[in-house]
Amino acid sequence: MFKKNTKHTQANLFGFANIVSSKMAKELQESEEQKFYDLIFCNIKEEDFASLYSEIDSRPNVPVNCMVSALLLQYRQKLTYEKLFDSIKFNLLTKTALGLATLDEVPFSEASLFNFQNKLSDHFIETGENLFEKVFDHLTEKQLKELKIKTDIQRTDSFQAASNIRRYSRLQLLVEMVIRIERGLSQEDQKQYEELFAPYVKKTSGQFIYRLDAEGIPSELEKIGNVYKTINDKIKPNYAEIEIFNIFERIYAEHFTEVGEKIVIKAPEELTSSCIQSPDDIEATYRKKNNKQFYGQTINIVETCNPENPINLVTDISVHANNIDDSKELHERIDVIKEKTPDVNELHFDGGYGSEDNDLKFDTHAITPVQTAIRGIKSKGVEIEIIQRGDDNYAVSCPNQIVEAVFTRKRFKAEFDLAICAGCSFASVCQVRQFKKARVYYFTQAEFLKQQRIKSIQGIPKERRSLRTNVEATISEFARKMNNRKLKVRGSFKAKIFAFAVGISVNFGRIYRYGTCKELETAVSSA
Repeated sequence: MFKKNTKHTQANLFGFANIVSSKMAKELQESEEQKFYDLIFCNIKEEDFASLYSEIDSRPNVPVNCMVSALLLQYRQKLTYEKLFDSIKFNLLTKTALGLATLDEVPFSEASLFNFQNKLSDHFIETGENLFEKVFDHLTEKQLKELKIKTDIQRTDSFQAASNIRRYSRLQLLVEMVIRIERGLSQEDQKQYEELFAPYVKKTSGQFIYRLDAEGIPSELEKIGNVYKTINDKIKPNYAEIEIFNIFERIYAEHFTEVGEKIVIKAPEELTSSCIQSPDDIEATYRKKNNKQFYGQTINIVETCNPENPINLVTDISVHANNIDDSKELHERIDVIKEKTPDVNELHFDGGYGSEDNDLKFDTHAITPVQTAIRGIKSKGVEIEIIQRGDDNYAVSCPNQIVEAVFTRKRFKAEFDLAICAGCSFASVCQVRQFKKARVYYFTQAEFLKQQRIKSIQGIPKERRSLRTNVEATISEFARKMNNRKLKVRGSFKAKIFAFAVGISVNFGRIYRYGTCKELETAVSSA
């Protein structure tokens, strides 16, 4: 049964704040943790989590705001679960952040916190709703409003978040699955198929491949292919409900092909970056970027960047497979960004985000895309500029002519006068197609919008042209909560929890530092 936690709002005469010295009590009152309690803990909408609990009368839930805040502190301070619980038990600052008044008060057990996270995951699987994202959105909306942060200009970037998994070679991954399959069998089946598994289960997968040279790998792949076929045909039907066999089924389909009664291993070029990289995280994908290999997810962030803002806050966070292009991820988020911050009219990003599909969405939402780098090879030849005079009314200019464009069945057409072209000094390098009566330039609305995107940076004040670069500082704030860009967790959902928790932490840290500076300025001015 769901019940809101209001205990922290009730004064406690015997609380530790009334026992410690006045100096210590003042330090607690002025601490970062007290601000966390005021700004984060007290603004968590516990009712958003009511659906996780039974509606019938039963034992009430553990305080939701305590558990959510504890997880936020864990990510903010990079604590293990052991250190987190030690801090809850013995650290007065942590107790202050969680609204705990007495020394012996511990609001939940380790089991309760783990069960809570499992409920969050199950809820996400069943409904597609991430309740931690709701916490982030609610807190951010309130913070933007109270601090009067302008959201009309924003910037975005992404970074790799590697999963906490071991990197397997292809053969090692296949061997590892065989070892885990054998562990999941009944004792009777282990005995029946002892000879089948014997070459693999006496060692670890790492020890198995350690003794092999490059020449021996193809034959071992062929052997293990036959083992996989036997498992698939004879063993798997009896274990259809076991999770490890679901993973096996996917790996079998990704690496092997059945040709009649024969099993054939797929060529390396047939494998995609979406293939399972580890049985411990089947959602992790592979990407090679800047000659570095990444296994996991990509986290994309959007933040305000109007130069008039005293501070800037993260407004949107998304987590996706790292083999998805940034432009596609942004395409899915443009509507969300506009919904969260309706007055956004300028978005800064690098060359990886630009696309014709995004241009059309930006145009629909009246957002000016500002791209700071151009993807691909710079075009050669004469500069051709498309000018919009009105709805579906365009002109096209080159160094010597401006001509009106007319709409044909599928695209616009502009015809340049050959007489003028003949005397043009750029005629030898002109890329516009020449016909008998004119040089003809064809274009679509998408091509016009692309040209506008590429040139938009020249149309804004110089002081706004480098706004995107500071998003790297925000990326660094997220990265500092990881170990060399590697998460401590596995799986897409846990990566999402990390991202939203750190996003809340980043915004809180900026607000706290801003508030501290304002207090210092006030103190200095009144001295």
